[in-house]
Amino acid sequence: MSDRLIPAALVLGLLALLLLGMWLAWRARSRRDAGVAAGQSLPADGIHPILVTDVLYVATTKAGLPLERLAIRGLAFRARAELTLADEGVVLAVPGQDPIFLASAQLRSAQPATWTIDRVVESDGLIALSWRSGETDVDSYLRVIDPPQHSRVLSTLLSLIPAPARPAPTDSITSTESEK
Repeated sequence: MSDRLIPAALVLGLLALLLLGMWLAWRARSRRDAGVAAGQSLPADGIHPILVTDVLYVATTKAGLPLERLAIRGLAFRARAELTLADEGVVLAVPGQDPIFLASAQLRSAQPATWTIDRVVESDGLIALSWRSGETDVDSYLRVIDPPQHSRVLSTLLSLIPAPARPAPTDSITSTESEK
């Protein structure tokens, strides 16, 4: 019996160390990402919904780095959620969390995606919603539960994104044009 006790104690000790390491790593990640806020509070006068659909919230990562998960309060874990697209922006309501409101001004882009951290789906089965939190650009990945709604959600998201600021046309002649 003692010949089994020592290996069992070693395995349990190794598992305890592994769990402790995971817990410490998650705490460090949460501290690192503490400055990234998950949206803002809903407007006082409410929102005007255009489209409401069920989604699977997959992950939020640093922009352009789909394998770098952010541990943002309310967006740290994968979950089923309700996505509301409104004139004022996007609301992601994950059960057990406060709703996350992203104002239209925060939205940068929306495009189809196939993979992100711990999730690979059919070609373009996810929607990567790029948005800005303070000085940090992030991507949130969503999977529309009702596949026929996917293109409608994507096109509605694109309509909410403000046009990029365009430089004003100038009437001045540049030095290369004046030398001709």
